[in-house]
Amino acid sequence: MTIDARLAELGLILPPPPKPGGNYVPFRIGGGLLFLSGVGPRHPDGTSMVGVVGADVSVETAYQAARLCGLNLLSNIKMALGSLDRVDAILKVLGMVNAVPDFTQHPAVINGCTDLFVEVFGENGRPARSAVGMGSLPGRISVEVEAIVAIR
Repeated sequence: MTIDARLAELGLILPPPPKPGGNYVPFRIGGGLLFLSGVGPRHPDGTSMVGVVGADVSVETAYQAARLCGLNLLSNIKMALGSLDRVDAILKVLGMVNAVPDFTQHPAVINGCTDLFVEVFGENGRPARSAVGMGSLPGRISVEVEAIVAIR
């Protein structure tokens, strides 16, 4: 089964990829690896999920924000490689949570992204990862995620 067929089976639709501009590029490829810039929880209409987790955003809502980050990363992977079938493995994920200082459930939030990757790629979607808290994120987004992918 192709990854596009798997996405359809799961009822998932990828949002449009971002437009590069200035010094921002959504990815770089080198040494058989795809390095993905951090993405936020951007909806297809361009709006983002915003707010501070543990104050005005629940863990459940932040989980969905991280899942949306994962969909945006998949969109960037497809833009970079032409096909998600070129993914050998998701190697590393760094998940950043815009959270109150005493928040402790960062991994539960970032599971939204990594659970998605496992649904799509199976064991090859299970990355090494870090889930950390931030005092703020650009545009008050709730979550930002970046990734490193091994490519075929």
